[in-house]
Amino acid sequence: MRFSPNPPPEGEGDQRSWWRGIIRERSASGALPLHHRFAAVPLPLRGRVWVLAPWIFLTAAAPQGPAINLNQLGFEPADPKTAIVEAEGGPLDWQLLDAAGNTVASGKAQSFGPDAASGATIQRIDFSGFRAPGNGYRIRIGASESAPFDIRPNLYRPLARDALAFFYHQRAGVPIEARIVGEKWARPAGHPHEIATCFAGKDERGTEWAGCPYSLDVTGGWYDAGDHGKYLVNGGISLWTLLDVVERNPKALPQAAGGAPGVLAEARYEMEFLLRMQVPEGTQLSVPVGKPKPVPGKPVWETAPPPFAAIDASGMAHQKVADRWWTALPTPPHKDDRERRLYPPTTAATLNLAATAAQCARIWRKADPAFAARCLAAAERAYAAAKRNPDVYATNSFTGSGGYGDNDVSDEFFWAAAELFTTTGKAAYRAAVEASPHFRGEAGAPSWPQVATLGTIVLATRPSTLPPAEVQRLRASLVAAADRFLADAPANGYRIPFPNRYDWGSNSNLLNRAMLLGLAFDLTGNEKYRAGVIDVADYLLGRNPNGVSYVSGYGTRAMRNPHHRFWAPSLDPNLPGPPPGVLSGGPNSTAMVDQVAMKLKGHCAPQRCWADDVHAYALNEVAINWNAPLVWVAAWLAE
Repeated sequence: MRFSPNPPPEGEGDQRSWWRGIIRERSASGALPLHHRFAAVPLPLRGRVWVLAPWIFLTAAAPQGPAINLNQLGFEPADPKTAIVEAEGGPLDWQLLDAAGNTVASGKAQSFGPDAASGATIQRIDFSGFRAPGNGYRIRIGASESAPFDIRPNLYRPLARDALAFFYHQRAGVPIEARIVGEKWARPAGHPHEIATCFAGKDERGTEWAGCPYSLDVTGGWYDAGDHGKYLVNGGISLWTLLDVVERNPKALPQAAGGAPGVLAEARYEMEFLLRMQVPEGTQLSVPVGKPKPVPGKPVWETAPPPFAAIDASGMAHQKVADRWWTALPTPPHKDDRERRLYPPTTAATLNLAATAAQCARIWRKADPAFAARCLAAAERAYAAAKRNPDVYATNSFTGSGGYGDNDVSDEFFWAAAELFTTTGKAAYRAAVEASPHFRGEAGAPSWPQVATLGTIVLATRPSTLPPAEVQRLRASLVAAADRFLADAPANGYRIPFPNRYDWGSNSNLLNRAMLLGLAFDLTGNEKYRAGVIDVADYLLGRNPNGVSYVSGYGTRAMRNPHHRFWAPSLDPNLPGPPPGVLSGGPNSTAMVDQVAMKLKGHCAPQRCWADDVHAYALNEVAINWNAPLVWVAAWLAE
């Protein structure tokens, strides 16, 4: 999952695993070097005074004027253009300056008032009426100026390609080539020719696992995040999101220059790995069956696994392949010498394979019929295996990798059935779709443990034999979800379609909402949905109270020190920082469990609970399921 397993986007997860991960990584990596212990972050109620977290030590005098935060990349000429000013008092006068310092527009800000999310008093500047293309524009208020920005067409096309390139950088099993990424980011292959067998013996709770009678070649795929684990459930939603980019618009993200993989080539690399994780036919395994029984006064992750039972595991998918113990920071992939193991199959992992393999079969049907047939056969085997074993859940029994526990797989069943029905038209899959409570439920922002909306999107936007009235109802559900997201924007000063709750990976949660806003625009043509997507992009690229771009390489103050075992120059100057287009997980005020976040806890407004620090895995890790919606949204904006 991530170093010390990150919880799901809504903040649930394996707390026990988190804390054990903290202890193990601290013992492995030692004390923080001085320049990390004094990581600069803005704290609330101090205007733009920057302090050294966590000791509240001033590093510089406060600026003479108010903070002005905006999209540091810029704006397309006809799009809405908003800057946020953190200032008390009456509405302030502003000027828009060109690169030469000439005033090309001016006006008066609009007061919003105190804002709980940012801990500041907010004013807003709307300069949407200015459309002249140019570089190096700035907003000035008194002695304060914003970061420079551009106004030009095709603003998001490079971002879409760089966000996609993240997945090439995260590849396991092959060298990352200098001719594609440049000498700086090239590295030897991590885990080449990876032949793994199942975990056997006692886990950290003392539970005995029997293992399996085979080994699998699980070479390839993407490393999930800043660690070296490869996971089915997170790989599933990430793969689906990239394939949806090209399925909704086959002309999106064509082959990049320099031989970099296009979106289909990159997606296929992960799909091949998922196929390799399927359990061979004729396999009997002993695994826990059933949901863990809650123990009064204890969280679910502290309960023992349910009783073991022998199952026909043929066609199921292993939950993950990962190190038996956490690796230290930093550890480049090709220097990871820890034991690698397959971990037990689960129903959720199996349904992720079924859904994405069915999607694969549809997309490659004409381009590569043999590959499509292979995917469809794997999808149908997996779905049948999940039906046969509907209650095999992940346990948080293993250190060295994330649990990705999910004790409700009704949404995975719906998603897989929707994909198989759309691909095959078979009555059995249609019946499963229509029998699911999710068929008539509300759509929402998808996430790896909540994938029902992926099924809704497929049924609402891809050709099938569903009655037109049902298709329209499903489309209305997606639009209704987008309307609910937009309704959250007026309540926060930075005007983003998001509630005032910043969980682990909040930036990806926001992007998943933006995906639905983009779909609502596609379905209705209503410009308010596009404006909502732009608000999300603006926030991620600098219009936030930290005044940073959460995307590396984009903006004058962009994220530079993600929690990552290879992109870690602050720990080893011989290692590179992140390449352009990598998304930080973002503010997290609900699960502040790493050593950086714990120092901020209680001292930051929700949007300010973030630090650009390699040790801040709860705030600043990267992950495939976070970058995938960035690709989707940037590609959509680039259209």
